[in-house]
Amino acid sequence: MSKVWFITGSSRGLGREFTEAALGRGDKVAATARSTESFGELAEKYGDAILPLAMDVTDKAAVAAAVEAAVGHFGRIDVVVNNAGYAQVGAVEELSGAELRDEMETNFYGAVWVIQAVLPQLRAQGSGHIVQLSSAAGLIAMPLGGAYHASKWALEGLNEALAGEVAAFGIKVTIVEPGGFATRQGKNPDPLDNGHMAAAHPAYVPLREKLAQAVKGQPAGDPAASARAMLKLVDLEQPPLRVLWGLGFHPMLKQAYAARLQNWEDWKDLSLEAQGELSA
Repeated sequence: MSKVWFITGSSRGLGREFTEAALGRGDKVAATARSTESFGELAEKYGDAILPLAMDVTDKAAVAAAVEAAVGHFGRIDVVVNNAGYAQVGAVEELSGAELRDEMETNFYGAVWVIQAVLPQLRAQGSGHIVQLSSAAGLIAMPLGGAYHASKWALEGLNEALAGEVAAFGIKVTIVEPGGFATRQGKNPDPLDNGHMAAAHPAYVPLREKLAQAVKGQPAGDPAASARAMLKLVDLEQPPLRVLWGLGFHPMLKQAYAARLQNWEDWKDLSLEAQGELSA
């Protein structure tokens, strides 16, 4: 039996790959994006199997209307892929209030509005799989990524809590944590050329130069392979709560988590003192 997908940010990048992969194997897709202009070719090829929906994830009412339209068109939703998002770059001191709020509105609140809109339908049918696109940036943090990290770390906690809340209803949750993928002409997206860069402060110019060099050396994952992995993921009877998309960041993550555990161990006496279990 074919699956019905609801995918946000499906006009380009990984979202587009997921959309084409699902349609290509005979599934049906409610493909959402700010504009539906890029879906013309897919609509001609797949007909009613694709439902293009113009939707801004930051508009809660529009999200609810899109979910209602998808259910009205297909009768159900089996897979929800929260993919829409972008990376705001800038040192914490450089970020404007608008830049920080916009990042959270899209990456975090947009995902919340989708989850809240689809849950009544998924609970009613007693099934469904919510796939949240997070990032390796949701597990570790690096300079100049404070806003993006904040949004992804928030999504990690939200979806882990969600998984425990909805398991009894037959609903599965998976947090996908990609590294870099070659979504732009075979290269990783360049965070210094993505249209979301805070105004530079002279004090942080060296960090920006260092980031530019680091990006050039990052391995680029294959978006098409990512789409094939997504198909396998949503077909699993017992999917994982978390899965890394690519192992490029795996050594760094292992080191970061080991350092975090060691940090807590090194400062255990201060922890006990803070709790009143160790005299000053």
